[in-house]
Amino acid sequence: MVVTDGGTGLRSALDTYWQRTKIQRCHFHIFAAVRRHTTLNPRLPAGKEILDLTRQLMRVNDLDLAAEWMGTYVSWETRWATLLTQRTYASSVTERPSWVRASQRWWYTHIRLRRVQGLYRQLIRDQALFTWLHDAYLDDDGHRTVDRTTSRLEGGPNNAIKYLLRHHRGLSNTHAPRAIDWLLNSLTEHPHDPRQLAKNHLDSQHTTPASQPTDEPIGPDRYDTGLTAEEGLWTRKGWAGRS
Repeated sequence: MVVTDGGTGLRSALDTYWQRTKIQRCHFHIFAAVRRHTTLNPRLPAGKEILDLTRQLMRVNDLDLAAEWMGTYVSWETRWATLLTQRTYASSVTERPSWVRASQRWWYTHIRLRRVQGLYRQLIRDQALFTWLHDAYLDDDGHRTVDRTTSRLEGGPNNAIKYLLRHHRGLSNTHAPRAIDWLLNSLTEHPHDPRQLAKNHLDSQHTTPASQPTDEPIGPDRYDTGLTAEEGLWTRKGWAGRS
């Protein structure tokens, strides 16, 4: 089982290399996604209800409560079905939202609530909401061996990457991934010998002609398409006035 924040890079790797792996979506990241659509102070009762229901996710700790939560969510969809399908038609007096294409004649009025609905429907379809509660993830003493959030990852490797980039500003686009590779190697249980890594790197430079282009790697990118603000990582250059 893997606990994921919903990033497309990891999902691509799972679909390519670990197709039988069970997925648990991080509950904290679910709340962050819902909050982004509803804000912390929703105006509509439907938004207030779904935000409160999302908060209740963190209180679900057994399969009975999970079934009760699912029933409550289905009731929410049923109760607000008419609201979620309301449409706004283009006219000379109707303000067109920025995300609506110029050729569209209508759009869903409450698009943000529909996006929350789409998020939960996808999670339910993937069975990624309560994977961590299955009996397969209990040890001999009845304790759960997996978690429902990526908190340990955020406080471990991810935090170390942020620290590295923050204290080594100005790294080039080719140097930064190598530095992250080295950091992650040092955090593994059995890190590779640095001298052997350096030797392998030098040997590969001697055996690969510089004039020949290298083939594009097959499979998902190791770091997706770059450092993302959602992970708290940005490309940093310069010293920002530091002497």
